[in-house]
Amino acid sequence: MDIQRKIDSLRNYLNGKKVLVAFSGGADSTLLALIAKEEAKDALAVTIDNGVMPDECIQEAEQIAQKIGIKHRIVRENYLNDPAFELNPPNRCYICKKKMYQKMEKIARDEQYDGVIDGTNISDLMEDRPGIRFNLEKNIEMPLIKSEITSKDVRKVLNQLNIDYNPSTTCLATRIPTGKTITPHKINRISYAENLIKNLTSLDVVRVRDDEGLALIEVKDIDKLIDKDLLDHIVSELKAVGFKRVTLNIGGYGDVKDEMVIYKPCKDGKNKIMFETELPYQLNIPLTCQELGKLGKVNCSREMGIATLEMGEKNITISSNGQIVARRVKDREDAQELLLKVLPCLRR
Repeated sequence: MDIQRKIDSLRNYLNGKKVLVAFSGGADSTLLALIAKEEAKDALAVTIDNGVMPDECIQEAEQIAQKIGIKHRIVRENYLNDPAFELNPPNRCYICKKKMYQKMEKIARDEQYDGVIDGTNISDLMEDRPGIRFNLEKNIEMPLIKSEITSKDVRKVLNQLNIDYNPSTTCLATRIPTGKTITPHKINRISYAENLIKNLTSLDVVRVRDDEGLALIEVKDIDKLIDKDLLDHIVSELKAVGFKRVTLNIGGYGDVKDEMVIYKPCKDGKNKIMFETELPYQLNIPLTCQELGKLGKVNCSREMGIATLEMGEKNITISSNGQIVARRVKDREDAQELLLKVLPCLRR
């Protein structure tokens, strides 16, 4: 499906509805808010300031909403006051999203919106995002997934329309390893460190990860940091706010994976051409089989943890460990199109 058909599908989905848009000001929610403003009967963008977001994220979300022309509301609640969040368990992001969406769902009910819509795109299903599990459990609508819109599609459409968005909207708590307590002191020094590096380098996206006082700096364009005097200054400033050591990830940060499948050649003929991908999370095969039945003929082996789907001549095998293999497809594009149809059916 080409991008225009995907956007038309999104417009058709939103047309005439009354929706509350979960709005961060990032690329995905910006595109969703833009189309909702144009197509929905009524649209309200809601941003949750949870006390651990970079200050500029809330400000930029407000500015972007104003440019789009959508109604916008900021709801403030400090999650650092919640002991379950402060303990920073492995399901931290799930807890956070649950708190956010419960607040938005109450607004939607009280003000008679049809429901909350979320900017998760179909490429996000290739990553291990606990918040997606919450969306699936609570039936939060994800229109970009329904329209098979990828991260690459989102960026391309926004660039074509010359629409600004915030390239970095993740909360500062994600910089602290799970299991290590989240404290106001840690959040404040992370915020200071990231703002310092942004101001010194003009980089849009900076991450400073905090592992009990060990700072790990991650940026997309590392060349802007490779200067001895600059690095000495950053180290001095970060130690002054409580970091014990300062390190740099030379691998960079922020690259988006556009290729969703890789080619795996078969020995016995072109009709068995095969593409493969592996997801970074485990799958619930019985639940996945139920969803796959909407697409074609499914064979499900709970014992082996494998599901096979026949769609015409095409065949796809899905394993509980996250491995997905597409067979009897024409080429990479054909395999990727098949994967886009399968991804929304996967259950964890």
